[in-house]
Amino acid sequence: MTIIRENGICAMTKTFLLRILFFILLALPFTAAAQQPCAELAVCSDIGLPAEVLAAYAEPNVNPLPIDDSLIYDRIYRKLNGGVNIHDAPGGTVINTMGPGFSYITVNEVQGDWTRIDDGQWVLSSALTDDVLVSRFGGVLLPDEPLPYPMAWTMRHLRPSSVPGGEEDDNNPFLYRYTRVNLYTYLEIDGKRWYQIGENQWVHQFDVAKLTPIERPADIDTEKWVGVDLYEQTLIAYEGDTPVFSTLVSSGLKDWPTNEGLFHVYLRFARTTMSGAYQEPDFYFLQEVPWTQYFDGDIALHGTYWHDGFGYRHSHGCVNLSITDAKWLFDWGASELDYTISNDTGMAVYVYSSGAYDS
Repeated sequence: MTIIRENGICAMTKTFLLRILFFILLALPFTAAAQQPCAELAVCSDIGLPAEVLAAYAEPNVNPLPIDDSLIYDRIYRKLNGGVNIHDAPGGTVINTMGPGFSYITVNEVQGDWTRIDDGQWVLSSALTDDVLVSRFGGVLLPDEPLPYPMAWTMRHLRPSSVPGGEEDDNNPFLYRYTRVNLYTYLEIDGKRWYQIGENQWVHQFDVAKLTPIERPADIDTEKWVGVDLYEQTLIAYEGDTPVFSTLVSSGLKDWPTNEGLFHVYLRFARTTMSGAYQEPDFYFLQEVPWTQYFDGDIALHGTYWHDGFGYRHSHGCVNLSITDAKWLFDWGASELDYTISNDTGMAVYVYSSGAYDS
């Protein structure tokens, strides 16, 4: 086991250096502050930065998007249980059959034992699950000035360890998934980072998704553009060189990867149906996918009502966002649409990986 660390400093100079360090960190570019290991910080000991430094910047200086219940609950979504016959009316003629798969529909109307899922399309209500619980997660608007420490979201419910590499400590506060935390510094153990998020509070790098802006790629040709980090499963929206918004996403699974590269939004829908892999084991049918922006063939940025697993790969290649985030991105990027060419061209989408998965 290899631990990168540095011994503490003498008490006579500690207070002075704490003050100097904080102002230095405020002046550092965002990406530089994100890469500050404990061994490079003069006031860092084997248990991290002291309480005085942490207290000077206790919470990330970001503004969460407001959650609009009328937006995310404007539909009733249900999942189909297995295969189902589709009728032209309640108890009417079978006009189609949907095989088993990953299928979600929108409830338009209910009559007795029947549910209308589209115009002239009815299914037995017993073939549907209970209402789908739509995610209430939302991203954050970023301040004009760079954050002095990188921000991250916790990826699961947890209690931080009191020491890097340790077990969860019952004396530490319980953090719900999606809690926003500062990553003050890190120690490296067996090639993996343990981030300090508070006084005597440490989390493994796999338990957080880190927000790390990048430099604007030279080929970006729109003022507004987004960067999608497949490793951290984060999205950052930029205006020029300035990051203005960030959130968690769910990109393609290993067998259906999201392609890396530079793309442009070329087609948008407020609501659209998505389906694929017909008669295959991974068949899917998704009604009324909200706030969809296609950028790479049939791969799109879009809202997602059928899962709450943001921060983890989950899709057939698309970049899943919460409905709150997808609507914000849909509205924000509209000004980049160019209607003067045959295929409407919108904001640039840059997909990259800041790291590599272990498997």
